[in-house]
Amino acid sequence: MAVAAVLARPSLEDRLLRTTELLERRGYALPPDRLASVCLGGPLPPEAVPGVVAASRRLAFAEGLVVTTGSSARPDSIRRRQASHALAGALFLGEARHFAERLARLCPFVLSVSVAGSLASGGFAPADDIDLNLVVEDGRRHLAYVALNLLALLSARRYRGKPVDTHTTRPLAPRVMTANLILERSQCFPLARQDEDMAYELLVAKPLLGGALLREVVSANPRLLEHFPQLEGRIGATADVVSRLPDWLFPAWLDRPAHGVGATAWRFMQWTRRHRPDALARVAYVRACMRPYTLFDA
Repeated sequence: MAVAAVLARPSLEDRLLRTTELLERRGYALPPDRLASVCLGGPLPPEAVPGVVAASRRLAFAEGLVVTTGSSARPDSIRRRQASHALAGALFLGEARHFAERLARLCPFVLSVSVAGSLASGGFAPADDIDLNLVVEDGRRHLAYVALNLLALLSARRYRGKPVDTHTTRPLAPRVMTANLILERSQCFPLARQDEDMAYELLVAKPLLGGALLREVVSANPRLLEHFPQLEGRIGATADVVSRLPDWLFPAWLDRPAHGVGATAWRFMQWTRRHRPDALARVAYVRACMRPYTLFDA
């Protein structure tokens, strides 16, 4: 049995390959030291990665990043993003924190807010929007979506001069804050998905509020730790913001009309992208990653 367990254990190359493939599905890559820290199965000594990659037929170096052989990733673009993150990341992370606090003060059903996407992964470009993951009280997912987007529209007025791309351009103001994943409390205990992609989502996300709840989520879903033991103890303490408004202002029945409003707005945005296949393809990919937690039907 011990011999079988050793034989079944993935090699360092296999672990690095699977991690690199996971990153490339999300559109980026990492240098050896950072790849070592987020490796599937647990962190590796940074000095171990270059030798494994150099000896591999399935992995390669490009622009100082580890990529899969024959990868369609653009290392030069990824490097530029990582360089821009050093300049813009701190500014927009601070903006995300202020936004999360305002959202929680106005919406007592918002239990946790985390930064996701490029701002969490270290590849934020000035034209990007800020992806947010939320955990909310049961029966309030669509209400949270509408509240987040209304507040985001108000906040975006201060960023009319912000660079935009095909994903963030809007008629009145650029898209700055956006909902990436919204979960109800009961959906977390347990999570329907405890695969490596969901585990990585929690690993790289930066909690802004509700860190204690997120630690409970990790503890209640131990399969996440099988993919990334690094999750154990990673989520630190965060400030808790007390809402200025009472819960009774947001009864569960409001979620149904909020679903209608949110779905109409979402479909309108997809209609405005009808001549931009790259934007539609990106939306389709993100939706596929979020299943079964997507809010609206296509």
